[in-house]
Amino acid sequence: MAIITIKKNRAFRRVFANGRSRADKLLVVYRLANGTDECRFGFTVSRKLGGAVVRNRVRRRLKEICRRHQERFVPGYDYVVVARPMAAQVDYQGLENSLLKLAGNLSNRERSRSSRVGISFDDLVP
Repeated sequence: MAIITIKKNRAFRRVFANGRSRADKLLVVYRLANGTDECRFGFTVSRKLGGAVVRNRVRRRLKEICRRHQERFVPGYDYVVVARPMAAQVDYQGLENSLLKLAGNLSNRERSRSSRVGISFDDLVP
């Protein structure tokens, strides 16, 4: 099943400005509620990674990871994935491990925050 991608600059800016983020040496993942029951994904790969071939390879790998593991992402959120320069140096498995770990950390962080304020995580997810 194909993923829904974010294409508008204002949608990217909204996620960057208001979303929560987690980062490691390869990626930064931002997440923000989008008011729908679907996940949307945006990908940012700067020229610091290399030429067009390298950037497109990293972008294709990230899109495929999101497509294959769509069920691991909480519905109703926009996710923006920013590739850091080290992302061009690792293989598919390294990117996959990094992205899934960061997305899981964002979900776990939301669970722990909701338990502190007295609501369960199940109340947040439709």
